[in-house]
Amino acid sequence: MLSDDLEWFVVLAETQQVTATADITHLSQPTLSRKLARLERSVGVPLFDRHGRRLTLNRYGRILYEHATSALNTLHSALRQIDALAGPDTGTVRLDFLHSFGTWLIPRMIRAYRTEHPGVRFELHQDRAQFLSDRVITGDADLALVSPQPDNPRLAWTQIAQQKLALAVPLGHRFADLPEVDLADAAGEQFIGMQLDFGMRRILDEMCAAAGFTPDFVFESSELATVGGLVSASLGVAVMPIQDPPIWAEGIVFVPLAGATRKIGLVWIENRELSRPARDFRDFVRENMWS
Repeated sequence: MLSDDLEWFVVLAETQQVTATADITHLSQPTLSRKLARLERSVGVPLFDRHGRRLTLNRYGRILYEHATSALNTLHSALRQIDALAGPDTGTVRLDFLHSFGTWLIPRMIRAYRTEHPGVRFELHQDRAQFLSDRVITGDADLALVSPQPDNPRLAWTQIAQQKLALAVPLGHRFADLPEVDLADAAGEQFIGMQLDFGMRRILDEMCAAAGFTPDFVFESSELATVGGLVSASLGVAVMPIQDPPIWAEGIVFVPLAGATRKIGLVWIENRELSRPARDFRDFVRENMWS
């Protein structure tokens, strides 16, 4: 992408930390350090003052940062103009989403949208919630479907769907025949959950904290389907969304959690104008029901 080198430098200038920038841009720290060294050799002056691991943008760096930000805005404007000239039914939407949305929500949305706009292309990427937010911030994605709402103030959010949550238990479990359960009643259970940085893990941690206990994890997964499979094997319980039609493994009973839901929303950068295809898709998603 034309803006790649500008993007990582702008992120580094704003965070002034190699570690944080590496996390956001998904570059390794050695790669980022080499890129910075190569850029400084090319410019002919250091762009940061070094204070141990902390970087401080110096006067040369501030000049480059101002022009890099301006150049990125100009580039984004040019791409928007190209999209506009290409017509409403052409162009590309760069859409990111959580793994668990790939079996139902994403196919439903794209199928409905392409019925009206068959010429629009989609560049798709799936990952954990935190990484998706970072990719929108760096400009690697136009939009992302995530849950729960990110706490980054740079991201605009609109809720487009909601799923009820349940305590997933194996057949024969003491909760299996209940019409509803409070999460606090499961405080003594062993839990199967998602790894850190996943949306469902954040939801679970917040719900358990509100219920007054810390979950005892016997396994942490990167796939929600794996969580369901291990529940069916009686290795533990889990908090999972109730999905219709169900896609989880057999041998699971979903006991609704009182008042618990997972809000699903679309995010983008508030102060960065979207290309016409991305803007049209965002508006289409906002105007339709996806629950």
